[in-house]
Amino acid sequence: MSDARAGKGIEPTPTDEAARSTKESGRQEGGTQSGGGAIRPRRRQARGEARIAQLLDAAASVFSSTGYTAASTNAIAREAGVSPGTLYQFFPNKEAIAIELGDRLLDRWRETYGAAFVPSHIELPLDGMLDAILDPLITFNCENPAFSVLMHGSEIPGAITQEHDTVHATMLTRVETILAGYLADLPADQVSRIASMSFVIFTAGLDLIMGHEGAERDAYVEELKTILFRYLDPLVSDSVCPPASHAR
Repeated sequence: MSDARAGKGIEPTPTDEAARSTKESGRQEGGTQSGGGAIRPRRRQARGEARIAQLLDAAASVFSSTGYTAASTNAIAREAGVSPGTLYQFFPNKEAIAIELGDRLLDRWRETYGAAFVPSHIELPLDGMLDAILDPLITFNCENPAFSVLMHGSEIPGAITQEHDTVHATMLTRVETILAGYLADLPADQVSRIASMSFVIFTAGLDLIMGHEGAERDAYVEELKTILFRYLDPLVSDSVCPPASHAR
């Protein structure tokens, strides 16, 4: 059995650590400036932070319902139940709101996928591994629809899309590391292609899942897991000493 399957740890990647270090430094020093020139709000006392959280929650709701382009600071202020003047005390424009909200959602997304891609999942049967990894990722996106809005689109602030691209690359590395534990008998370049294909299948399926609600959403979740299982299972079965899998 390979070192990966024996439980070799999945260490945080340099991009994870660099992003976290840079972000914490910026917050402690009192704010940073985006590539587009939008000023991120400085660290404030608890009362001010509560107001910022209120505004960001309102922004998430507006972005989710109207999209980023159609959203306005007036709509966000109205959703938060405050005057536009109050909003401008904390954020100079819509872009600054989007960047701060995107930062916070990306932080939570890193925590979510960090908890999903853990070494112990390599020892699970294939279908169990898919459940353990996909469920928290899908749940996060369903609970935070503004995340998807802010991570896509031609008019989204560049600072957000750049960070998203970095996170995307890090997640793909995590997928490849997990799959290497199940596909220990395959060459590294083939495992990399399989990881890339699996990741694309996941992102495409997630778009369908996000477009539905209730029982129909649950049905699409199951379809996504079935597709990934049927793609990966023959490859795992051909590998040396794979974890036992159950038909899906």
